[in-house]
Amino acid sequence: MFINRTDAGEQLARVLAGYKKQPVVVYALPRGGVVLGVEIARFLDAPLDLIVVRKIGHPLHPEYAIGAIADDGYVVMNRVETGNLDPAWLKRETAAELKEAQRRRALFLGGHAPIPVDGKVAIIVDDGLATGLTMQAAIHQIRQRGPKKIVIAVPVAASETIEKLRREVDEIVVLYIPNWFPAIGCFYRDFDQVSDQQVIGLMNSMNDALIH
Repeated sequence: MFINRTDAGEQLARVLAGYKKQPVVVYALPRGGVVLGVEIARFLDAPLDLIVVRKIGHPLHPEYAIGAIADDGYVVMNRVETGNLDPAWLKRETAAELKEAQRRRALFLGGHAPIPVDGKVAIIVDDGLATGLTMQAAIHQIRQRGPKKIVIAVPVAASETIEKLRREVDEIVVLYIPNWFPAIGCFYRDFDQVSDQQVIGLMNSMNDALIH
């Protein structure tokens, strides 16, 4: 049980200490992953960027991801789940989530260009992995930028998701893989929603630290 996202980020940072003197870019998935990403980037003395990925939820159970789309338009779908859905609804929902991902990137980063990661280590951070669909979309986006190595760092993850993602990255750092995985929030005492303003504040604090 993690106290909150800050606690989880601090614990992850210590495990990632071996990357402290390497050329690293930390990528966080908003919104929850940004809290952890800040802790890790500060500990590693590395720049922090965002990969804005939006979950596409099931029409009857919106919290259950059946797909994900990154702000560059790359889509990952669970074809077993989407096969029985109305294609017109899925197309509309995918377009809406792409628009929201692009809106959020502009809001959170204020038009800043992505931080170059070619030849460096990319560490992708989130507050947990359930289906892993949003992380798959994030991995694809980062892979296009030519990193030397891709590392996933999360506090908790479903075991089947970890096995699926092992084939897609160079390393996975996960602190806890439970036998039973009801939801990410079950492994935190405090799992309050992170607001847009909190994300903006965290990113501004990181930018100020780089300037000074």
